[in-house]
Amino acid sequence: MDFDFDFLFDIFIVKKLTNIKMAEFIYEKPFQMGKDNTIYKLLTDKYVTVIEEGGRKILKVDPKGLEILSKQAVSDLSFYLRTSHLEKLASILDDPEATDNDRFVAYMMLRNTVISSKEDLPWCQDTGTAIVIGKKGEDVRTGGKDAEYLSKGIFETFKEKNLRYSQVVPFTMFDEKNTGTNLPAQIDIYSTEGMSYEFLFITKGGGSANKTFLYQQTKSLLNEDSLIRFVKEKIKDLGTSACPPYHLALVIGGTSAEATLKTVKEASAGYLDQLPVTGNAAGRAFRDIEWEKKIEKICHEYGVGAQFGGKYFVHDVRVVRLPRHAASCPVGLGVSCSADRNIKAYINGEGIFLEELEKNPVRFMPAKAPELQRPVDINLDRPMKEVLAELTKYPVKTRLNLSGTLIVARDIAHAMIKKMLDEGKPMPDYFKNHPIYYAGPAKTPEGMPSGSFGPTTAGRMDSYVDLFQSLGGSLIMLAKGNRSRQVIDACKKHGGFYLGSIGGPAAILAAENIKAVEIVDFKELGMEAIRQIRVENMPAFIITDDKGNDFFDEYNK
Repeated sequence: MDFDFDFLFDIFIVKKLTNIKMAEFIYEKPFQMGKDNTIYKLLTDKYVTVIEEGGRKILKVDPKGLEILSKQAVSDLSFYLRTSHLEKLASILDDPEATDNDRFVAYMMLRNTVISSKEDLPWCQDTGTAIVIGKKGEDVRTGGKDAEYLSKGIFETFKEKNLRYSQVVPFTMFDEKNTGTNLPAQIDIYSTEGMSYEFLFITKGGGSANKTFLYQQTKSLLNEDSLIRFVKEKIKDLGTSACPPYHLALVIGGTSAEATLKTVKEASAGYLDQLPVTGNAAGRAFRDIEWEKKIEKICHEYGVGAQFGGKYFVHDVRVVRLPRHAASCPVGLGVSCSADRNIKAYINGEGIFLEELEKNPVRFMPAKAPELQRPVDINLDRPMKEVLAELTKYPVKTRLNLSGTLIVARDIAHAMIKKMLDEGKPMPDYFKNHPIYYAGPAKTPEGMPSGSFGPTTAGRMDSYVDLFQSLGGSLIMLAKGNRSRQVIDACKKHGGFYLGSIGGPAAILAAENIKAVEIVDFKELGMEAIRQIRVENMPAFIITDDKGNDFFDEYNK
């Protein structure tokens, strides 16, 4: 009689595996938060009552209170920042290891905060997508239309304040329209135990939202050498287009890709700072303080610094470790930018409470501005050939003061001009005669020439540059962040330049540098319309020159 020994071996293995003793049941909260040291203010003690029902206390919240809360929260975070964030900016000015560029950017951001705190000009012109994360206790009653009332409050703030409508909705796969309200918002409400309702409000601009990355890795990443190599490589993906210095979050693990990225968002907003610092058998999330210090050091040594060279690519780093499926190792990377617009709130039986942001930012201003080498004055109101001939005298990194006429155009306007060219129409003269500023303004306050009007991410226009420059347009471009190799090559081929403006301080530009604004084309596009503006002493740096040199090449080899 023949025996199938392979079959018998398989039976043996199955029996051994099925006889493995199963671990005991364990459940703990995945995110175990310590004491919240946030300072809150009482917004109102109205709209809340505590009743008894079925032998237990119930918190009844008039949904109008949700509307009032979201309205004030989104207003506050559009004009004010956290005290802790401003302390980190101020510390850059006192750090002997900070470069002149670091200090210049930090000083401008502090000045921008002082201007923004007057509540006329928002800190950044991209006033963002409104995001609300709510944790609603099971003993809280609101009537169930929470997202509607929270949305109404956001609507009211964007209607009344000088913010920007950035949300577009699709009617077909390719046809879109701006809603004119900045809705819809992203509202995520979770159920939890208790008799309180907790919130995190965020307004996230496109620049920082676009710098959220998911990397599907494996167990091979989980050793010191591999993780250091990974971090050094991936921070280059961030670049400067999201306006550093950053609050950077790295999340390793996660039960799903979406759980990983949700944790990135919360960690970058400082929402998970009170996590424990060790893991356990239940798989709780924890902060790895040692790796936070290691990655912060890597970022400081990267060299890009606060946008134009130096130490302060980040303010701080949060590293969160999560459980994972044995076959998966999702890794999330993201930032909260210099417009660090995050605010917490809660509702309980005593009222509606909102995090207290810094209302007196002038106390962080130094007695005098940092002493820097004088910038080169560039008169833009000359023939394009003369301006190009002036710029070619100076190396990459040169700081400039721009005065004269700029044409403002961004994504949709570039697409419209490309369509015109495809139809055989000529490049518009305004694109050939003036530098192009990639930007889109917020609403203009009464009596002022401009609303907040900072630069947008340059990289979104990269695909147009070679064609436009070949036809005499876009020979000088002004925006924020790094460009692709195709732009560097196009500038070398066509004699063009890319100038970097400080990403972030849009209120300063509106208050001090932009003297006149008028629409010159595509008025129907609203914020995306092509404008002509006149500027005085607008700061910029040469990032890409006409010889094939690029500021970021030094750091991204």
